[in-house]
Amino acid sequence: MDALAGLLDGPRARGAFLLRCVMEPPWSMHIKDEAPLCLTAVTSGHVWVVPEGGEPRRVDAGDIVVTRWDGPYVFGDDPSTPPQIVIHPGQVCTTSEGVELVDELAIGTRTWGNSAHGSTMMLIGAYQLDGEIGRSLLRALPPVVILRAEEWSSPLVPLLAEEIVKDDPGQEAVLDRLLDLLLISVLRTWFARPEADAPAWYRAHADPVVGRALRLLQHNPAYQWTVASLAAKTGVSRAALARRFTDLVGEPPMSFLTGWRLAMAADLLREPEATVGAVAHQVGYSGPFALSTAFKRVRGVSPKQYRERALTS
Repeated sequence: MDALAGLLDGPRARGAFLLRCVMEPPWSMHIKDEAPLCLTAVTSGHVWVVPEGGEPRRVDAGDIVVTRWDGPYVFGDDPSTPPQIVIHPGQVCTTSEGVELVDELAIGTRTWGNSAHGSTMMLIGAYQLDGEIGRSLLRALPPVVILRAEEWSSPLVPLLAEEIVKDDPGQEAVLDRLLDLLLISVLRTWFARPEADAPAWYRAHADPVVGRALRLLQHNPAYQWTVASLAAKTGVSRAALARRFTDLVGEPPMSFLTGWRLAMAADLLREPEATVGAVAHQVGYSGPFALSTAFKRVRGVSPKQYRERALTS
């Protein structure tokens, strides 16, 4: 499992909130839902995104916008339109005066808005992400990422638009997977751009030697790796791998492996039925004591303490 897969694999990453939104001007929504990541594909019309204290940015039909939670922001037909709707945590929707909107804006299967035939249509997917592995990717994203229609396109958007209004058996699973695929494709495209501040280890995946070493470590962390065994698998000398890995990733291979194991352990400890012993073996430690020693040295708390806090937060 790599970081893109890990971003969508945590206990709170599964089952994104997904909605088709149809609006007719004037309209404006104040987004306060605190969702760590939200993807919006504009399929018709346009949307203005106004981060709190930031510059308004227009998103047109065919564009995709990804918002990382960095504080409240506004979606609207124009930056000057006052918000009439507020989206709170848990996707609770109210008027700007605090009156709950339950059925007033429901206009069909997974469809919501102020007009069934509005000129602006958006597909919105909000993720509740809370994992250590994906967090380094989220930190590398700016608060607002926009991919323009002329720069990027995907058959997934029209397919998602077609599927979102269906209510067939298994439809939730279909939609979850389509949205996940779309998000992965968007993030890959963004991080490949020169202006994107992708983490060093993410960029290093493109290197034929270091990329293979990273995949070996990430997909099999429980193996008892050494620099020598990793070098043998990648077809270079121990010294060459250590030097090249450190230059591209920013830390030696075994330091990266330790960080990866502990990040995986932190995510696995959030699973209600996981035990410290089972997690230890899954990420490459001989037992709970060995994991506890490494975990406490790096994170300042024991796995048990971390787990208790995570499950009660």
